[in-house]
Amino acid sequence: MEPTSPPVPRLPAESGSDAVPPPKRVTAAELIRRAEDERRLAHEARSASTARARDRIAACHAGNGDALRAIVARHGWPTAESVGEPASTAALLILLHSPDLGFQLTCRDLIAEAAADGRCPAVHHAYIADHCAVALGRPQFYGTRINPGTLFPYPIRHPETVDERRRDVGLGPLTEHLRAVRRGLGASGGL
Repeated sequence: MEPTSPPVPRLPAESGSDAVPPPKRVTAAELIRRAEDERRLAHEARSASTARARDRIAACHAGNGDALRAIVARHGWPTAESVGEPASTAALLILLHSPDLGFQLTCRDLIAEAAADGRCPAVHHAYIADHCAVALGRPQFYGTRINPGTLFPYPIRHPETVDERRRDVGLGPLTEHLRAVRRGLGASGGL
């Protein structure tokens, strides 16, 4: 997992899951389980970077992407409103690691609509919008994508106003985020 991905959600306590309709609870539990499996495999791959570990995480990303594609085809984007915020965040994590850019672009637009309607946190759109922009070789909007080699953000559109855009979606200032990423990775940064 990239150092800039949102945290892996946990399945809410039974009382908290009452807000999710019973048929969607199965979908919610599947999304969270898949994101947790992916997190575990990524941790194992970082601990012992072998060809086998890389193959396992690649297979997990592909399988999770296929499962998410099927869920989206049946139900649309799994919004916080429909499956609960932890499962919606899990879906975003799975999407960010999917090997299918076309699917990511389609879901980016679905997430934008859901965020505009208040059915999904705006920060979800920030993460997928930046991910797709970087994948397409374009400047990102919110500075959520950090180059793992340099620990600096990939190019940002209008960097002078990035903190305003970040604030609008619930993210803190970029310099604070960069400090936290570098601290978390044990890197020394000059910020």
